[in-house]
Parts: sequence; structure tokens; C-alpha cells
Amino acid sequence: MYSTSMLRRFFFFNAAAASSSITPSSSTTTITSKKKSLVFLGSPQVSATVLDALFNASAAPSSSFEVTAIVTQPPSRRDRGRKVMPSPVAQYALDRGFPSDLIFTPERAGEETFLSNLRALQPELCITAAYGNILPAKFLNIPPLGTVNIHPSLLPLYRGAAPVQRALQDGVKETGVSLAFTVRALDAGPVIARERVEVDDQIKAPDLLALLFSEGSKLLICKLPSIFDGSAKVNAEPQDDSKVTLAPKISPEESWLSFDEEALILHNKVRAFAGWPGTRAKVLVIDDESSNNHNILELKIITTRVGSNDKIRDNDVHDIAFIKDALVFPCGGRTDLEVLEVQLPGKKVTSAAAFWNGLRGQKLKTL
Repeated sequence: MYSTSMLRRFFFFNAAAASSSITPSSSTTTITSKKKSLVFLGSPQVSATVLDALFNASAAPSSSFEVTAIVTQPPSRRDRGRKVMPSPVAQYALDRGFPSDLIFTPERAGEETFLSNLRALQPELCITAAYGNILPAKFLNIPPLGTVNIHPSLLPLYRGAAPVQRALQDGVKETGVSLAFTVRALDAGPVIARERVEVDDQIKAPDLLALLFSEGSKLLICKLPSIFDGSAKVNAEPQDDSKVTLAPKISPEESWLSFDEEALILHNKVRAFAGWPGTRAKVLVIDDESSNNHNILELKIITTRVGSNDKIRDNDVHDIAFIKDALVFPCGGRTDLEVLEVQLPGKKVTSAAAFWNGLRGQKLKTL
């Protein structure tokens, strides 16, 4: 097992490596006169989709560019903290045979050693896709063609850290992905192009995020020629600040469900917060109506749908029923949320039917 410091030394492109790697004699880092230098910045798995598209496009005989460096988050503990591992983008790049000394992992994009090494490579263009670090002006000043970001919303809508989650939470029927030049203000740069995507009412945030970055990859490859010849910058559309909406970072405290709200609001929240932080609810487990033997159970709500409102309600509006394949939670506005999958603390995801059978006759009520 490697320590964090060992892995950081392995991935971080230090000054000594920079001096030896950018010399003309280096076979792995020589930049040909015909191909433009592109640096990619990204970290999670969805970013690897974009990097894959860039690798494939750069390998085409007619390609005018090559990926000369990758910038990603430092190695971190994953698999419940047992292992220190590179980011998904770093791992994907290594699996593709990309030189490890050209994978930068700075803690901050403003580190002078990192910026010095980046300048030495003389990138003409930088592409970002869910990189996860703020880019200072001294970074943005390096590539002469600028830095282009793939943002999973229809800018200027949903600027910020959680555009997909906030769009789903709002119940939008349409969203999309934008290519925009990066400026110092958050997600405020001129837009090169947008691609619209219809939103299914059952899709969850991780799946929608993957779809949008897949579409964004195609859009990027399509627009790269115009970015390289400068016409994209000339024709880019300034954003209308009067139409800006924000997508602030999600906090774990937001994950609790309140059944005073209507079912559609809760369903959209479950979809939006799928993956992380998830959505949680507390329910009352009753052994016997005549006794005081009650327990509070915390459930993670995994998959839901909005009820049809044709259920016959019991006398107690707090009773949770099991009908067909779903736990039916009474919600505000006389609506019902049908819960199809749940997860108990420390357990695997289970179907509503399996969970209900495990109650062995106990009753459930909302709190």
C-alpha cells in the first residue's frame, strides 16, 4: 500500500521532471510543429469520458492537436478510506499509457511550481471538465487560445458547483451542456455552443451527469477546429446576466426528507441527491398499537415515484402502507410518495417488498 506522499511524488510533475521531459530529445513529450498543444483538466469518472474523446480525436490522421499534459486532483482515500488512489482521470490516463510525469496533481492550481512547469509546455489551449479547483488569473493567462470548460447546464442557468443536482431538484424537463470560455467570474464566460437534452422524470443525477458529459464530449470535438482557428472566440455569445440562476454546493444537512412537502418535491430531491449525499428519512416502527414499544428507524431512500393519488387512505394520515411493489408514504397536499428501494444503515440496497417482509407485521408511520 502506498502512502499519500508517495503517490503524490509519483504523479506530481516536479521541476526536475519538467526540465528533462520537455527537452527535444524526449520521445514521450516532444511537441511536433504540426500539432497544437492541449492540456486537459478533470478529475471524476465523467471527466474521463471527455479525456477519452480527446485521446481518440487526437489519434486521427487528420488531427491538428495532441494532449500534452493532464491536470487532476491529488490521490485520495477511497473504498471507505482503505486505499490511497489516483483520481479516475489519472487512472484512466495511465491505463491508456499516458506518461505519468505529465500528470499534474497540484493541491491548488495557483501553485508556482505547477504553473512554471505548465508554462514550460507552452499549451495553446486548456480544456476543463469537472476539474474541481478554482483557476486563478495567472493560470488563465498561460494558454493563448484560452481555457474552455464543459459545463453541464444551459448557461447562464445553473452556474455553480451542482448544476445537475439543482436542475433535477427543480424538476426541469429540459437541461443541457454548454461549452464556454473560462473567466475569473464563476461560469460566466462567453458561450461557444450549447446542446439541449430532455430530462426523463425518473433519471437520477449520476446518470444525467454522465449523459451530459457524453454529449459535451461530442460537442467539444465538433467545435475544436473553430476554437483552434480563433473563430469560436470571435463568435462566442456573452451570457445574459439577467437570466442567471445559481446551483450552490449541496450540504449533507439537505439530505433529510420532510413528508410535510408534496410527493413531487420529494421525488425530485431523491433523484437530485442520488449518489451523494443521498436522501434520508426517519420512520416510526410500531410493534403493537396498544403498547409503547416504538422505535425510530433511519432509512436511506434510494428510488421513488410519485403516487397516482387513487390509494385508499387509512384513518391515520401518518400510516405508511405497502401496495404492490412500493412503500406508500403520505405527503403534503394529500399526495403519495411511492418508495421502491431503501437502504438501512450499514446494509445493502433492498427492494421495498423485501424490507416490508422483514418487518414481520410491524407497522410504519411517518414522523
